[in-house]
Amino acid sequence: MSVASPDIEPAAPAEKTVFAAELFPHRSLTPGGFALLMGVFAAICAGNAVFYFALGAWPVAIFMIVDVLILYLAIRLSFRAGRAREQVTVTRSDVHIRKIAPNGRHQDHHYNPFWARFHIDRHSEIGITAMRLTGQGRATSIGAFLNPDDRESFATAFSQALATARR
Repeated sequence: MSVASPDIEPAAPAEKTVFAAELFPHRSLTPGGFALLMGVFAAICAGNAVFYFALGAWPVAIFMIVDVLILYLAIRLSFRAGRAREQVTVTRSDVHIRKIAPNGRHQDHHYNPFWARFHIDRHSEIGITAMRLTGQGRATSIGAFLNPDDRESFATAFSQALATARR
């Protein structure tokens, strides 16, 4: 049997979530596609390297191998950057933005939904170019890695969620 101490308050009931979204960058190349791309590229470069080496142009063969390594590293860095995430949650009393870096570190930003303002920068041809939440003397960018169509749909849903939380 457990008895609550009079100086300990009971836990507040969980507040209803008005909106929750996890934003992440789009990556069109799958791991299988990466293996195929690297295999084809390496085979082409190896064939060229053998040809140029046979002609006596061995420095060209070295550059062919370097090309394969550079492409491999560039795509691996792109995959790593694709692990970035932003979790956005709106409740009646809090707007919580958690930015998760590719290495797993995170930053939490909290705003009062009644004081927070959602700003959208638009370009006439491109659409939304930037989104940020401001309030309490600070600003947090949201969804910088999203494509224009995803920014539009997120901006619409997030604006509606803020309006709902304020009612």
